[in-house]
Amino acid sequence: MIRNELPPTPIAALPAQDSENVQSLMRRFAEELAAAGLRIAGVTQTRVADPDGKTRIMLRDLSCGAHYPISQDLGRGSVACNLDTGELAMACAAVERAARAGADLIVISKFAKQEASRGGLCDAFRAAMTARIPVIAAVSPHFREEWSVFAGPLAEDVAPDREALSRWWTRVRNPN
Repeated sequence: MIRNELPPTPIAALPAQDSENVQSLMRRFAEELAAAGLRIAGVTQTRVADPDGKTRIMLRDLSCGAHYPISQDLGRGSVACNLDTGELAMACAAVERAARAGADLIVISKFAKQEASRGGLCDAFRAAMTARIPVIAAVSPHFREEWSVFAGPLAEDVAPDREALSRWWTRVRNPN
């Protein structure tokens, strides 16, 4: 096969209607593969309560355990978007570095509003694709059309359950 004709990077797109369960599934699957000796990189999303009882959204780096708090406290009564784009950019950069260093699988927490406008974690997706590393990602149901344009034929919809994800991974690892 000529170098320019390498097979495209496979992407498992999990529907994120139930985001908490999908994030947990991706995290557990990544941990299982890492325990089996594979190099896993990427971020999953979690919600944590701060000391005041407010819920914050964090991205957790699967390769080193670092946390990126992507929601910020804008003060009582604020209705503005509380996304901390600086923390999101740091999480994205960590995934990009991991892709350049080599990984067997990259998990990207989601494709949603920021990614639909080509921001957020889009560069993490691109880094994985450039390195030809398989990707698992949750896809917001509100941005399916933008996802289709972004990922095109590289993505395959995979049911958000352990067995379906395992079948996808087996096909990716053993394509013949």
